[in-house]
Amino acid sequence: MKDNKAILSPGGTYHIYNRANGSEQLFLSDENYRYFLRKYDEYVAPIADTFCYCLMPNHFHFLIRIKEEKEVESVILKKTRKSSKTLQGFQTLEGLAKWQAISSYLSQQFSHFFNGYTQAFNKQQNRKGNLFMHTFKRKQITDEAYLRKLIHYIHYNPMASGLAQSLENWEYSSYKTIVSKGKTKLQREEAILFFNDIENFIYCHREPPNVTGI
Repeated sequence: MKDNKAILSPGGTYHIYNRANGSEQLFLSDENYRYFLRKYDEYVAPIADTFCYCLMPNHFHFLIRIKEEKEVESVILKKTRKSSKTLQGFQTLEGLAKWQAISSYLSQQFSHFFNGYTQAFNKQQNRKGNLFMHTFKRKQITDEAYLRKLIHYIHYNPMASGLAQSLENWEYSSYKTIVSKGKTKLQREEAILFFNDIENFIYCHREPPNVTGI
């Protein structure tokens, strides 16, 4: 597991998280939560697969895997084809220069996501300034045991904070979707496989992460 300023790279798995400034809240209504997820679908879903997430009143967590280089390149080319100069510039990049351009694009997508939400929230609430405490944190995850524990930890946030009596009762996390059979964009099957099967996935989530020992 790397530090909270890890560079985003194709194929890498990351814990993305942040919180609101001071004692402020990120979400004040159901629509705020849903708008945040819509912005996520707009900016992040094209470049990353999502294992799980949890939105809390004053912070959030996502566990994602950046898509492979060819897929990210395809997204970039699709975005830049309206500008022949930008498109040609990217297509001629090679080696380190191309890797740096892709990494920069990945970070920009997250910045656009957070800035877009902040602008809409500020307009709605008639406020100004930064909504989030600082640049979003991201830790690269390379250990499967830690990844499994992180899925559990992320889902358990509402219970640990006393905001829900069961994980199914918290509408703003991926837990209920993962244990259901409904249509989803989440990497549901892969997330479950980290726990071997759905039965063990549910069993491990019944207690706090430190109790189940994952």
